[in-house]
Parts: sequence; structure tokens; C-alpha cells
Amino acid sequence: MKQNSRRDFIKKSSLSTAAILVGADRAFSQEVSIKKNAIPKWKGFNFLDFFSPNPANQREQTPEEFFKWMQDWGFDFVRIPMAYPSYIDFDRSKDISIEDVRNIDRAATDRVENLVYMAQKYGHHVSLNIHRAPGYCINAGFNEPYNIWTDQQAEDDFCYHWKFWAERFKSHSSKKLSFDLLNEPSWRDDMNDQFGKKTKLPGDVYRKLVLAAKTAIHEVNPKRLIVADGNKVGSKVTPELIDLKVAQSCRGYAPGIISHYAAPWVFKDTSNLPELKYPGQVGDQYLSKKMLEDIYKPWIELKNKGIGVHCGECGCYNKTPHDIFLAWFRDLTDILSENDIGFALWELKGSFGILDSGREDVDYEDWYGHKLDRKLLTLLQNA
Repeated sequence: MKQNSRRDFIKKSSLSTAAILVGADRAFSQEVSIKKNAIPKWKGFNFLDFFSPNPANQREQTPEEFFKWMQDWGFDFVRIPMAYPSYIDFDRSKDISIEDVRNIDRAATDRVENLVYMAQKYGHHVSLNIHRAPGYCINAGFNEPYNIWTDQQAEDDFCYHWKFWAERFKSHSSKKLSFDLLNEPSWRDDMNDQFGKKTKLPGDVYRKLVLAAKTAIHEVNPKRLIVADGNKVGSKVTPELIDLKVAQSCRGYAPGIISHYAAPWVFKDTSNLPELKYPGQVGDQYLSKKMLEDIYKPWIELKNKGIGVHCGECGCYNKTPHDIFLAWFRDLTDILSENDIGFALWELKGSFGILDSGREDVDYEDWYGHKLDRKLLTLLQNA
């Protein structure tokens, strides 16, 4: 499909699906077909401008032309995972204290707001996500003063942050902005150990947090579209949330042996990893499209019940052989797309991205000084 006609198609599709997004609750109206996703099939990328808890370690600000390129390529979705300490004013030579957590730095939040506006300028729906919340993050590297699952103060501070963002973006419609509450909830035996055991949360514990945050947000704007990541690191549907009428977000990383092959933050020892095949036997499991269909069946069933479903993160680290990555990812995105579920690649530029990924087995195309993985871009466009 020619680029202009594809852009026209995306525009017309966006207009037709926008009708179901008059508000968060109406997005789940019974008027929507039982097979139709209650939220649009957004496709796009995560942007990591505020991903690090330490602003000194932040990436350079995303240049505006990235959002223009996305628009030209036919994408319409930007997810912004934020570490709350990145926009807090406190003494960074010490661990953050409970007293520090609400010291919001307005200059820092202005930068977040500017990124949101820049993405929206090019027609992208923005999903604002708290990746590191007061008392919880799936990643290590920062000492929290409490635990969000066991300490009421942590929950209260979490809601304080979301109420701040709700006020900040009060006038934005759910067509343009949604709130993805908490990245990849799970129970971690050791909150400071990246390799600590990660298990499924009791559903009522997760529901309590989601309900509290939803209440705080909807006190400001009752029409704000809210998304809750799946339980157990985003992998499991959370039935306890269905009656809350919030969308749910899955992940596109299964199986991890493909998506995170040789990733040093996942594998302590990368010297003994099995040879990858797709489809094929890898270790004790046979990797295939059928396996992926079984993994995503509960998410498809959830979508068919009228609950919005989106895949907030997906992709593959740059050590996986490119041909294996593309074969697996084509099956994964086909399953999502055929079931009206959108997705966001974990980053546009970087080791998971289509630009400057650092893969050693890609014939890159020069793209305004960047190295473009054209095969991956085409796969994403066709999904």
C-alpha cells in the first residue's frame, strides 16, 4: 500500500474507532460488538525519556522528527513509561524517604507535558505510565522507602501522583490520552533484587490499588480512559478488575528465551544458553505459533467480553538472531492484529527498536543519520 493511502486508511480507521472513546466508561458500552475491541487498535512505540529514576541518567529528549516519522509510517500510539523519582525534588545522594515522595518538581513535569504535546501534535494517542511507582518497580536499582502492596502510605502516595497527572491533563480527552496505572505488577520477595522471585499477586490486592487510583483520577476527570497492566509482570488477565471497566494491557515477550535472549539483566550467565529455533524445540519447550495462540487466548477472550485490551510492550533484545526474531514476532503480531489488539514496540530507537538497535546481523538502511531496520519496520506496518 502506498504511504499516502496507508495514512488515509489509518486516519479513517481512527475516526471510526474514535466514536467509541467519548469517555472511559462509554468505551465499554454494550453498543460495541462483542468481537470488537472496546479500545482502538493503536500501534506504536514506547519512549524512555523519563524511564530512569535519576535524571542524570536520562536519555536525550526525543527529537520531534521521530513523531513525524511515526506519523508518516502509519503509527498512532506513544507510551511514556515514567519513574516517579525522575520528577521528584530530593537529595539524590541519599535514598528517597517517604517525606520526599510528594515533592513534585514542576520543571521536570513540564518536560513530561511537553513530550506529551509533541506526540499529540502528530496525531498520536499518548499512554502515560508510571513504570516505577512509590513502593514498587519490576526493575531493581533504586531503594524504595516502603512496599506498595503492604503499606497504605505507598498506595496513598501512588494515588497522589495520579491525581496530579489527572489535574495536569484534565482537559485532554480519552481519544488523545490514557493513563496506564502501574507497569507489570507482581509480588517480589525481594524488592531490591532484580532476580528476586516474581509471582502473581492476589487479585484482591491488585484490585484495591487499581480501584483507589481510578477513584482518584475520576474525581478529576470521570471520562479518563484507564489501563491496568496484567498481573504477574503483565502476563495474566486479571478477572478481579473486569467490573471496574478499565482496559487491561498484556505483554509481547513470550517466550522470554527469544525476546530476552542473552539480556544481561535477565540471565546471570549467558555462556550456556541453548541454540534458538523458531519454530522448533528450545530446551524443554517447543516454540510455535500454536504455543503463542494458547498464551494469548485468555486475552482474546477478555476482549470478546467487552473489556479493552492492548499490548503495551513487545519486542526483542538485539542478541536474538534477526531471522528468528522476525519469524516469532510476525506470528505474535499476527495473533494480536487479527484479534483487533494493538501493540507498542519497546522503543523506537535502541536495542529493541527499529532505529540504531545495535544488531550485528541486519542490513541497515541509512535514515537521516540513523540505522533503520527496514524489515522490522515493514513487519510492524503490515501487522
